[in-house]
Amino acid sequence: MADMQTGSTNTQEYAAPVIEIDAYAPAKMADRVGQVGIAKAKLSTLTIFALSILAGVFIGLGAQLSMLVTHTATSNYGLNQLVGGVAFTLALVLIVIAGAELFTGNCLIAMSFMARKITAKDLGKNLTIAFIGNFIGALTLVLWIYNSKQWTINNYLLGAKIVMAANDKTHLPFGVAFSRAVLCNALVCLAIWLCYSGRSNMDKILSLLWPISCLIACGFEHCVVNMWLIPMGLVLKGNSEVLAAVEKLHNGNLDLSNLTFFKGFLIDNMFPVVLGNLFGGTILVAGVYWFIYLRPSKK
Repeated sequence: MADMQTGSTNTQEYAAPVIEIDAYAPAKMADRVGQVGIAKAKLSTLTIFALSILAGVFIGLGAQLSMLVTHTATSNYGLNQLVGGVAFTLALVLIVIAGAELFTGNCLIAMSFMARKITAKDLGKNLTIAFIGNFIGALTLVLWIYNSKQWTINNYLLGAKIVMAANDKTHLPFGVAFSRAVLCNALVCLAIWLCYSGRSNMDKILSLLWPISCLIACGFEHCVVNMWLIPMGLVLKGNSEVLAAVEKLHNGNLDLSNLTFFKGFLIDNMFPVVLGNLFGGTILVAGVYWFIYLRPSKK
């Protein structure tokens, strides 16, 4: 009898462990977001700031790559935009895998606040520092890209495309910019949300690919992208060779009078876009999934 008991014990000890390889279910994803929110709330101010500068640089690199691979496109608009979106996914891959604090993506941790895992002060601190750091990082990359002279590629055509794209953004009506920003950050936060279902880096990369490609292909408004693109356009606006390329592409003079730092950039674009990004991320994604999975149940 003792031997039989011992044999049973040994069988249990050497049984193959159960290894879960399936993606996490949405309810588990919501719990993981809540835990990440707590972890982010414990980060020091200096750490958040440094990581947010990196995120601004990464977003600028993704935007630059997207402009580069599409700047010669003259037809197949939809397909070209999709290619640009796939290229831009580089930015979110760097942020998620390498680690960085992105203002728009961090709107998802509003779930942690709604679930009372972190305070409003914790959430506000993270988003505020991330916004400032993203801005500094994006402007830093403007300097590096300008000094690299990459915008002179193809007889200044790349620089001209950047100027024209930046100029278009400063002419969007408030309602259009706001709506595009809502849709943009809903997709960003959905992409980050999907990452919480993954068990490997490849899972995360594939989760990011389609939502991020969609937001770029559809021309939605991302405030951190604009922190790089519009200042880059402002810098290149003063180059005569770039302006000549702009006129050639536009078949005449292009009105660049609203491509200014204060009115065109900060007031006409950034103000509605930041509001829209906040609404899309905190309400339409974080708020909805909090309501579904984390809201207190009535007994």
